[in-house]
Amino acid sequence: QVQLVESGGESVQSGGSLRLSCGASGDPISYYCMGWFRQAPGKEREGVANFDTDNTTTYADSVKGRFTISKDNAETTLYLQMNSLKAEDTAMYYCAATGTVVAWPLEGRDYHYWGQGTQVTVSS
Repeated sequence: QVQLVESGGESVQSGGSLRLSCGASGDPISYYCMGWFRQAPGKEREGVANFDTDNTTTYADSVKGRFTISKDNAETTLYLQMNSLKAEDTAMYYCAATGTVVAWPLEGRDYHYWGQGTQVTVSS
């Protein structure tokens, strides 16, 4: 099993940057398919980025070219570097993990472990 704790969310102005971190305890994150998801008030949860067990990455169209998912060599932390932030990026951001093969990496229903979330607010 793995326990996940997100950090790094804060309020920034449009065009700014943030780096979110997801600290993992328990199993190394290389055991899991990892993802970042977000949910804005009144909206459905949205998959943002995925880092799979074969080190391939997947991004939502809305963040391609602006966000980068990565992990540290110690296999304990997952990151989400967010550049050129927009007001529409405002949401609670969650880190998630699954030990199963997922057909759709940005679909949250296949993920079994979730953090508590970290709030990102982008002001225009």
